Amino acid sequence: MQETRNGDAMKTGIASIGIQFPPLAMPVEDLARLRGEDPNKYTVGLGCKEMALCPSDYGVVELAVQAARRAIERWGGSLDDIGLIAVGTETSVDMSRPLSAWVASELGIKGAIRSYEVKHACYGGTLALRQAVEWRLSGAARGKSALVIASDVSLYAQGDPGEPTQGAGAVAMIVGEPLIAEIDPISYAYSEPAFDFWRPVGHDYPLVEGPLSLECYQRATSECFSALIGDNDPEEFLRGFAALCFHVPFPKMVKKAVQRLGESFGWDEATTRFFFEEKVDPTMSWNRRCGNAYTAALWISVAQTLKGLREGERITAFSYGSGFGAELLVLRAGPLAKRGEWANDVEGDFKRRSQIDAKAYAELRA
Repeated sequence: MQETRNGDAMKTGIASIGIQFPPLAMPVEDLARLRGEDPNKYTVGLGCKEMALCPSDYGVVELAVQAARRAIERWGGSLDDIGLIAVGTETSVDMSRPLSAWVASELGIKGAIRSYEVKHACYGGTLALRQAVEWRLSGAARGKSALVIASDVSLYAQGDPGEPTQGAGAVAMIVGEPLIAEIDPISYAYSEPAFDFWRPVGHDYPLVEGPLSLECYQRATSECFSALIGDNDPEEFLRGFAALCFHVPFPKMVKKAVQRLGESFGWDEATTRFFFEEKVDPTMSWNRRCGNAYTAALWISVAQTLKGLREGERITAFSYGSGFGAELLVLRAGPLAKRGEWANDVEGDFKRRSQIDAKAYAELRA
């Protein structure tokens, strides 16, 4: 495929997007009644709306494969143009065999291809994407494109405080010509070792230190945005972006991080509220309807936000993974962003999925 060049550096970014959500969902109000909780605790306190759920014969592999098929079908390239497959997930199905092997098997991809899985909690999808971008920019790709997938199923023990934030979904991206979005080669990373959220080998569900996780997420937000802004005036600088996308464990967590960010900049309450309501909150509509999809959560928000943008408009994408690692990316909308064709995937999945009640949910979890 023809390459686009900017001086000596090849531009690279997202050429195609495919999204897949599972076939079941449940309103969080039904879960609240099942658990004997006030529904406002989940809808207002957490900002959640629905949980996307997988039936017993459906999971992270099916999500990843179908998202990849959708991205490839509308791309215009062929399987021979793919030189790398990287899958970010924290829902691994094997301790050795990478999830990318299941995807490649289903899609019929083999040959001179680098194929692997990336793990760093919810940050894994972003790491896979950055590796693909840097692989192309280095020249090692030799004109090939990459298939990057973020795919996860989030489940907590029944009755766990995290249960209403559950969700599932996958986002697949062809990294090549920046037809949908160009990804800036410079990003802003920050990490600290922390036990804020982890799942030991042999454990079915994660262990969470809630207050520590909130603190780590907020600190990472401040560090990454401060690095991006540098010596510029924060308010003036951030007004230059069409939207600010975040990793969405649950919407209220994002809101608290924006409030903390505003405090660090010395903003008054009105300014912080403006940025959240105008630049952040509109990016989370799909997330509210699918719940936390771990590695896919940020990229669900990014995909929603890119839809309809004019060419050249910029957005930020803040990624966070417990443990912890974070990175802030800058994307510039490409010529195909305005069409937003991948939104058809989302609309179709939401329309076709079955809503289950509390009884069916209890049976599913049993």
